Amino acid sequence: MTAGVSTLLLLGALDALGVGVPPRSGAAVASTLTPAAQAKAAYDRMTSAQRVGQLFMVGGPVTGLGSATESAIVRYHVGNLVLTGRTTSGAPPVRALTSHADVLANASATASVPLLIATDQEGGYVQVLQGTGFSRMPTALTQGTWADSALYASAASWGRQVRRSGVDVDLAPVMDTVAKSFASSNQPIGRYEREYGYTPSVVADKGTTFLRAMGASGLAMTAKHFPGLGRVTGNTDTSAGVTDTVTTRTSGDIAPFRAAVNSGARILMVSSAYYRLIDAARPAVFSPTVIGGMIRGDLHFTGIVVSDDLGNAYQVHNWTPAARAVDFIGAGGDVVLTVNPAVVPAMVGAVSARAASDSAFRAKVQTAVLRVLTVKAEYGLLEPRLPITGYLGPLTTTALQRWLGIARTGTFDRATILALQTRIAGPVVGVWGPRSMAAMQTYLGMSLDGATTWNSRTVAQLQRYLNTQL
Repeated sequence: MTAGVSTLLLLGALDALGVGVPPRSGAAVASTLTPAAQAKAAYDRMTSAQRVGQLFMVGGPVTGLGSATESAIVRYHVGNLVLTGRTTSGAPPVRALTSHADVLANASATASVPLLIATDQEGGYVQVLQGTGFSRMPTALTQGTWADSALYASAASWGRQVRRSGVDVDLAPVMDTVAKSFASSNQPIGRYEREYGYTPSVVADKGTTFLRAMGASGLAMTAKHFPGLGRVTGNTDTSAGVTDTVTTRTSGDIAPFRAAVNSGARILMVSSAYYRLIDAARPAVFSPTVIGGMIRGDLHFTGIVVSDDLGNAYQVHNWTPAARAVDFIGAGGDVVLTVNPAVVPAMVGAVSARAASDSAFRAKVQTAVLRVLTVKAEYGLLEPRLPITGYLGPLTTTALQRWLGIARTGTFDRATILALQTRIAGPVVGVWGPRSMAAMQTYLGMSLDGATTWNSRTVAQLQRYLNTQL
């Protein structure tokens, strides 16, 4: 038994007994290790298969993950999830889904390292999370016409909504620049008004304002699609041979991505288009020149490089799923994103096999895994977690108070009740009763059971949810 596990067992026992636990900065007890040290500790307790799994992000419908996605996490140790499709059912079902996904990342699946749970919440035509609890976001092109102060205020609110749904990563903002005269011909970006403006300076300004505001909620933000899709006509999702014949390694269109990195983006998505004047032989997603030379070298980026979709995208259909994963990691990438879970076995198997037989590739895998784990640590995902006891003791109450942003007393007092009732849109009366319980269960995406006060079922779900938040 590791020290971390024994500590959590002790804390869970203290919580169940009602013994006070001092307030901590983490959900259970804060680590004093640096993110790099936390990452190394997590890496050391993982099996080889679990390490490789950290290099994948699998798609799952936001309306219900499905068996293939769950199998990718449980059986193939995939360490990251992207919610796909659209929901208009509001935040509570998303909270239930992300809490469930979080539980899948257990000791046997991921060595209990939580998933990065991502989605596409740009605005306009690309807004996965909709309905009650999520504001309807305008297109980036519209956002780009707002004053920075207005954009920041709105994006900060949108970020809190997304983060409180249990999502960790927003695959936004789009930092591609599309010339106004070319926008109608640009299928992936301009057609859907996903650009913040028509010049690199406007894109850099408005895109980084969105990034900083959304990130203030604790979301990890993703600048995409490096080195830019603003100069192509075809959409890599539905077309092959999509090629940029204009962009160079020093083009002005690179500036918004540099601004995003300097503004705190810890994830950068690389496109699958060809860039004839940078690396004519390979799509960017498979290019050491793009990933190693431009992203790591020119931009000095130390975060996670994630691929654009390598599961269904027609641009890469001439590569087998196995080759796509191996070529991306071999080029210096970190996380293979596939919206299609069916290709996960082939991709994971190929990366594992190459790592076992090729020492240079194995070193790239190790570097990438540690990079992913370090970013997870930066966002608090490697801190000890709340044990799921179903008991509302001091430890759980302290975590609840931390989430609410109030004094951490470990006591479910009137101040905590008022803050919680306000957060869950319940009756703000300072007394916890049946209506508050119904509001709590609704907020968590649970079926109502008529409880008049806290029961183990609701507390356990609250503990699962808080583990997605802290």
